[in-house]
Amino acid sequence: MAAAVDASDIVFTAQRLHNTTPVATAALGRLLCAGSLMGANLKQSKATINLSVKGDGPLGSVFVVGDSDGNVRGYVTNPDCATEYYNNGKINVAAGVGRSGTLGVIRDYGQGEPYVGQVPLVSGEIAEDITNYYATSEQIPTVCGLGVLVDKEDASVLLAGGFLIQLLPGADDSTIDKIEENLSKLEPVTTMLAKGLSIIDICKQALDGFEVEVLDESPINYVCSCSREKLDNYFAGLPEGELRGLPDESGVCRVNCQFCKKTYDFTADDIESIIKKRGKKS
Repeated sequence: MAAAVDASDIVFTAQRLHNTTPVATAALGRLLCAGSLMGANLKQSKATINLSVKGDGPLGSVFVVGDSDGNVRGYVTNPDCATEYYNNGKINVAAGVGRSGTLGVIRDYGQGEPYVGQVPLVSGEIAEDITNYYATSEQIPTVCGLGVLVDKEDASVLLAGGFLIQLLPGADDSTIDKIEENLSKLEPVTTMLAKGLSIIDICKQALDGFEVEVLDESPINYVCSCSREKLDNYFAGLPEGELRGLPDESGVCRVNCQFCKKTYDFTADDIESIIKKRGKKS
């Protein structure tokens, strides 16, 4: 099974929303690509996946939420993190993330208890950490490739994408050898995208020598699910005394969404209205 994603627009949107430095853009962008691929792999229509990379580097933590349509949203706790580069000019994502920490995965199918998995980071470069997660936590032989190309002059996102290849049960040694051979020849994701390859072309190159059947194609976007209604419902579950203590000295409680930066203002009157509505329901 192979899946690929061109998430250039998604990562561009994330960079614009969070005003990230190149290393923060690369780390968040890679995890957004992974979240889109892993989310689209969920079968239930309302299922979601939460990914969290918590390393000991200066970036802090990176969070991404994806859905079964491949749409994603995310943020990084330190978007102003200074950027280090390797000698070849590529961004040193591991220096920002750190090599000690954890990758957490929560799959919520909308019913029953969510599946929760966690593995130690193995590189901090994210793609290798996703590969290790599947091998360690789910025992699925997997190869993950993720890439974000950032303009060195203005720090804008030029290209971003990723692929996920997994062996199905029953794969024999010849299949494994052929895929390994293909992967050894595969160029970086952003290089292939820059050459004009489509995500289907990327999958075909990864599966060269095999019959390729396209099972699904769909557009993906940076989508935030925040709303005033959700905040109303959340506030309605708080104790009355805590609710009345939310407005500041100006009489306003301001809530900022970490994913999309949208701001919601609740006045003291809004809080009283929530309390009254809750009283009527009870």
